[in-house]
Amino acid sequence: MNESGAAVAYRIVSVDDHLIEPPDLFAGRMPSHLTDRAPSVVTLPNGRQVWEYENGIYPNIGLNAVVGRPRDEWAMEPANFDEMRPGCWDIHARIEDMDLAGVAASVCFPSLIAGFSGAVFSRSKDPELGLACVRAWNDWHLEVWAGTYPGRMIPTQITWLPDPEVAAQMVRSNAERGFRALTFAEFPAKLGLPSLHTGHWDPLLAACEETDTVVCLHTGSASWAPVPCDDPPFELLPTLFPGNAFLACADWLWSGVCTKFPGLKIALSEGGLGWVNMLADRVDYVLDHSASGRDASNWKDERTPSGVLARNFWFCTIDDPSTLAGVLDRFGPDHVMIEVDYPHADSSWPDTQDLVHRRIGQLPDDVVAKLTHQNAEALFRWPTS
Repeated sequence: MNESGAAVAYRIVSVDDHLIEPPDLFAGRMPSHLTDRAPSVVTLPNGRQVWEYENGIYPNIGLNAVVGRPRDEWAMEPANFDEMRPGCWDIHARIEDMDLAGVAASVCFPSLIAGFSGAVFSRSKDPELGLACVRAWNDWHLEVWAGTYPGRMIPTQITWLPDPEVAAQMVRSNAERGFRALTFAEFPAKLGLPSLHTGHWDPLLAACEETDTVVCLHTGSASWAPVPCDDPPFELLPTLFPGNAFLACADWLWSGVCTKFPGLKIALSEGGLGWVNMLADRVDYVLDHSASGRDASNWKDERTPSGVLARNFWFCTIDDPSTLAGVLDRFGPDHVMIEVDYPHADSSWPDTQDLVHRRIGQLPDDVVAKLTHQNAEALFRWPTS
């Protein structure tokens, strides 16, 4: 039985969870001459704990760490570590919480001190310091978060965004160390970096293809959303998560990177999958009716854009009750995976088992097994049994 009282009937490999970086993450992992400038947790005069880095303040936003707390206590205000469920930042407690929900393994994305794609460190005023922080974060993730309980955490790296050659070298060396995934910006141009259409990122993407490193695109990883006004209520932002995924996937498709690197594996996190069939219809129609010049030449002697969508992209779902069946009917079950999103407000924890049973329990056993764990195990090359 799990914490919500439901039996653990399904083995889950969650492809989208998060960790809250603990205060000691950088201790002993920075070059000696940079130790005093590493990110650190400080307490503000109002008693709130925040990360401080290069004179910037990075709070642990409350809704990023609310699992296990009464819903009437959820808020955007920064949360102190003693106000969070320990599983947010303590690996021993996290494993216990995973066991409660039947989560056999997990892909964990960074939080705000690093940014979902490591963008905070990549924007550092001092590049030497920023690069050292990237390496320290990866070392901690591999040694502590993934290394304490082998097999339970799928090693996922951040990288150095200012230089794709350096990033490519890191991917190759990290692959040798056991990393399986790279969390990357869904819209690099929104971070002030070259777009996917320039060829700038080819060295990095080539390294990912060569090493079988999965490129994970998490909604919000470029700190941008298609918000239509300057004064939206907060609820509009999570409502638009699928819109981010739709736009990102369309951009990656038309950039031609998947025809240039046909073995590239891309997973979209926290964007759901209700948009997938609409995008597949639209990109094929556009190729037949509107495409010209460079955009059309990318697809010469290539399968249809929807075929590339089915080959290179994996889709993740927390809860898509009215659209999951349509995606399975069109594309089959091999590229759909479950995400739990612990410890965010969107998370299904601790009721993951019940939700999975209600949404897919009626499907054939082999399809259920693919969605709950087998697809993720194959994609990340991470057997959990």
